[in-house]
Amino acid sequence: MKLITEQIDAVEFLIEESGSKKTHFIEGVFLQADIKNRNNRVYSMDVLEKEVGRYSESYISKDRALGELGHPEGPTVNLDRVSHKIISLQKEGHNFIGKAKILDTPMGKIAKNLIDEGVKLGVSSRGIGSITEKNGASYVRDDFMLATAADIVADPSAPDAFVEGIMEGKEWVWNNGILTERYISSIKKQLDSATLYNIQERKVSAFEQFLKGL
Repeated sequence: MKLITEQIDAVEFLIEESGSKKTHFIEGVFLQADIKNRNNRVYSMDVLEKEVGRYSESYISKDRALGELGHPEGPTVNLDRVSHKIISLQKEGHNFIGKAKILDTPMGKIAKNLIDEGVKLGVSSRGIGSITEKNGASYVRDDFMLATAADIVADPSAPDAFVEGIMEGKEWVWNNGILTERYISSIKKQLDSATLYNIQERKVSAFEQFLKGL
């Protein structure tokens, strides 16, 4: 099962004020069905309806639907990085419109400050599942499971294609009920720590590591 992330641009960061108190929200399209997205992937409506139903019942309705500030390396939600809680996810046509409340956690406070300062942020969904290649597109299969409907990310419209390829090539497998990573996370860490002076060297080294893991 691969780690699958999708960048989302059609969202708004909203601020509601009541007296001196500000409440921050994210609202917009979180998931889309039956279209080929920018990552060349297609989610059928059947796959998304089934998974959104499970996610809504098991997480949203029980106040457990959490998201992080930044992109973690795996499908697990890390409580120390939680920044917001997803409070609704509703079908509208081929889209699923979501709303999330930014929490008063350490990461939530950072997100609020960034929004207040006018920083452009985006949102990215995160899940795991199998993919079938067909007619030049990648079709997400019905074993797809959402880890979160939305993480808050910076500059979602311009990902590094190499890093994105490495992260999407990473596979997660069930090992006695525990999700384990097939490819070592040091590949991404190596790239994240690169500078302008050694980025090309790091990319070559990381690519060699990735090929050895195939």
